[in-house]
Order: sequence, then structure tokens, then C-alpha cells
Amino acid sequence: MFVTREADYAVRCVLFLSREADRTVSANEIANSMAVPKSFLSKILQKLSKKGIVQSSQGMAGGFRLARLPDQVNLFEVLEAIQGPSMVNACATDRHQCGFSSYCVVHPIWVELREGIEQRLKKETFAGLIKKGKRVLGVRQNSLY
Repeated sequence: MFVTREADYAVRCVLFLSREADRTVSANEIANSMAVPKSFLSKILQKLSKKGIVQSSQGMAGGFRLARLPDQVNLFEVLEAIQGPSMVNACATDRHQCGFSSYCVVHPIWVELREGIEQRLKKETFAGLIKKGKRVLGVRQNSLY
């Protein structure tokens, strides 16, 4: 599975919103704090909003916030919202993509890898990531790493 730059930015965005779960924040604040280009961020926030991960509000005090609590949002759904279904190989998600799937010796490995990656990403909630970040010494408040 390859994580695109857009997906990485989406993870940063959701991580920031998870840390600020008690308030609505502007796109400018997210972009500046997480080093995400604002032009790119607008598209990302639209996709996350469509999938019910973030919600937006208009007006003077408008901005963005998580649609759910950070412990109810996981890495898998954020990546899938941006990149679509994860796959190691197209046949691992759709046997009809390849005529050899029914007897290919590698097919079960692709499926197993895809399932393992998905399970691992689903276990990682943003609340858990924030806890892990707090245990790392020398990390800035808004840093991803």
C-alpha cells in the first residue's frame, strides 16, 4: 500500500482536529500548524466531510471540527476517504480483475497482506495516536512525529 502525499496531509489534518476536538478551527490554522498547503487542504477537507469524518460550519466563527470523537476515527477510514479502497494488488480486492486469481499461488498472499494492513490501520485511532505522541519526548504540540 502506498500512502499518497494527499493522504498524509489528511492524516495530519485529522490529527490536528483530534487534538483540538473541543473547538472549531479555521482551515488557515490547520494549514499553518500542520504544514499543509491551503489549496490542497480545501480538497482534503471536502473529501473528509463527505465521508463524515469532519464537519464544517460557515460564518464568522466557522471552520472545521471532527464529526466524531478521536477514539471513533481510525487511520484506515481517513486513508480510504482520500485514496479509495486499499489494495496491494487489484486482484486482492476484486478476483474479477485477474483471470488467474482462482489458481494463482501469489493471490492468497496479496489478500493476506491487504487484510493485515487494513486490520492494523483500523486499530489505530486518533485518540491512540495522540496518546503515543504525548509519550515521545521533545515533540512539539502540533507535530505529527
